[in-house]
Amino acid sequence: MQIQNKVFVITGGARGLGLGMAEHLAGLGGRLALIDLDRDALDAAVRKLEGRGGEARGYVCDIAREAQVEEVFASIRGDFGRIHGLVNNAGLMRDGMLIKVKDGQLLGKMSYEQWSSVVNVNLSGTFLCGREAAAIMAEQGEGGVIVNISSVSRAGNIGQTNYSATKAGVATMVVSWAGELARHGIRVGGIAPGVIATDMTAQMKPEAIERMLQAVPLRRLGEISEMAHTLQYIIENDFFTGRIVEMDGGLRV
Repeated sequence: MQIQNKVFVITGGARGLGLGMAEHLAGLGGRLALIDLDRDALDAAVRKLEGRGGEARGYVCDIAREAQVEEVFASIRGDFGRIHGLVNNAGLMRDGMLIKVKDGQLLGKMSYEQWSSVVNVNLSGTFLCGREAAAIMAEQGEGGVIVNISSVSRAGNIGQTNYSATKAGVATMVVSWAGELARHGIRVGGIAPGVIATDMTAQMKPEAIERMLQAVPLRRLGEISEMAHTLQYIIENDFFTGRIVEMDGGLRV
């Protein structure tokens, strides 16, 4: 698929990785619909994209709520006329150990709220947005592409029972959807990043960053531009579907 003049929806698109990917697609002539919870951040992101000559609109939506997702995708279709691509990028982290025990005494447990809040956004939100985008693309009859952002943590990670489970689920959706949606000309891919340099990692202590880098053969963080380039490859390669690209600097070698 050529990116020029195509409409791409990006969840969690107001900042960080989502905004970085939006900037990249806008630079290639893509038209952007950004979904986020933060209206002020959305407005700032739209101004930034428009200031660089891109076309963008921002939409406030809680992707964990079915009615809101249905409404926002209908609005995007009405505003842009078409939807050609979706990047399921929005995600939530609420890390914690399953249980905490010291000297045989239970001190704490991962709460159900910690579990359900992450599942609702990362897994259910991805499902809802993927479903709505796929329905619109199938009705249009022009094909399309869906890209789910998973994580290296999908293989399991200490302290991330909730997050790892959702990112594994997001990855399996790629395979399921690719098989189901191919008949409609809709391709589905995924990206599983390791640690990417964002505003969040910039706030981490240097020693914490250094500990992470010791496990990465390339001894550095990934760049948002590298993630965006991978996204571009998936969108433009019409023979790519049902697969996950690992962008982790060799972390899982």
